[in-house]
Amino acid sequence: MPNIRVSEAARLLGVSDDTIRRWTENGSLTPLRDDAGRLAVDGLELARLAREQAQLPDDPAKAGSSARNRFVGLVTAITADTVMAQVELQCGPFRVVSLMSSEAVRELGLELGSVATAVVKATTVIIETPKGKGAI
Repeated sequence: MPNIRVSEAARLLGVSDDTIRRWTENGSLTPLRDDAGRLAVDGLELARLAREQAQLPDDPAKAGSSARNRFVGLVTAITADTVMAQVELQCGPFRVVSLMSSEAVRELGLELGSVATAVVKATTVIIETPKGKGAI
């Protein structure tokens, strides 16, 4: 599962860095270290906690788009077979579900706990990741 730095975790949940640190100290989140030795948390654990939170973060992509409905969140479930996949995001208080090819899931690098943006245009939901591969 991806590790998410404290500052990014705070932004995604709409809380302060200090709140994330307190949650690691009181056991609400398990403290980890990233490759650079900075405090981080597990993406899936953060996704589960995000379901309990109700604030939506700003879109990190800030890309120009005609779609006005963009929901940034954490991947909480992926159900895939050889051709199609169902991907669920927890975007603040919103659960967003997208159907896409299993190939798209692999190409986007989607995995439980990764950060993604649901872009809603008409009846289509498109999932995007920062920098194209789920990297933060």
